[in-house]
Amino acid sequence: MTDHLKEQSPASASTAAPARRGHPLRTMAVDIVAPIALFYGIRAAGGSVWLALVAGGVAPADSMLAGLLARKRIDMTGMVMLAALAVSAAFSLITGTPRALLARDGLVTAGWAGYMYLSLLTRRPATFTVSRPLLEGRRVFDPATRHWVRPVDHSWDDLWERLPRFRRIWWICTVIWGTAILADAVIRVIVAVTLPISVVPAIGGALWPVTFILLQVATNVFFARSGFWRILRTGALSGHIKGLRLEGAGGGRLLVTSRIQLSRILFGPPWDHDNG
Repeated sequence: MTDHLKEQSPASASTAAPARRGHPLRTMAVDIVAPIALFYGIRAAGGSVWLALVAGGVAPADSMLAGLLARKRIDMTGMVMLAALAVSAAFSLITGTPRALLARDGLVTAGWAGYMYLSLLTRRPATFTVSRPLLEGRRVFDPATRHWVRPVDHSWDDLWERLPRFRRIWWICTVIWGTAILADAVIRVIVAVTLPISVVPAIGGALWPVTFILLQVATNVFFARSGFWRILRTGALSGHIKGLRLEGAGGGRLLVTSRIQLSRILFGPPWDHDNG
């Protein structure tokens, strides 16, 4: 979601600081790379499929438990991961096949998709909450001037309360992410139950960057077409301006009496295509 953004203000930087303390690269190494490396390492050393899969599940579980203990509070991502591990382990014991353990990542992404959808019932959807520390206050690219410009001096809380379009963008963005992540989960489960066990961890690992890149592209296209970047640059320029006289062609005057009228004059229909 950060293709249009360049620089972050000090205020938003302090907001994002707690997220950075989590060391995303270390988390990715423990949760994605380590299980795959352990699986193929143990198999190459002659270990059983069960041992390789269980060892691969222990690393992210330990990481999540350590994080929960360090923060001393429940973390939604950690709870989804631990729940997926528990469910996949239970199904493996019941069915007697390791394929349920192979489907673990699919259960994790399905849990994330569920979290996205459930957040639509709350005051602020998940994508708004997750994206705010990353995007709020950063410079935005202006295609008209071809320069990076500072965003409008309005908080996202103000934009949320004042602009219905801003709210719709985040509702729709959350549906996009939830649907894409759910599709990722379905693919992972299908791969786990149909393909040879030896190739499933590798394919599952390759799916992570593919899903992420496709989501980034889709999100930025949606943001551009919905006018999101323009809202960050200008605040929609329609707030609290009434009775503005605009000079028309031939010297005539047009009295703009409402926010909606001015917004339509400046921007066109609410969902017109926007390159910014």
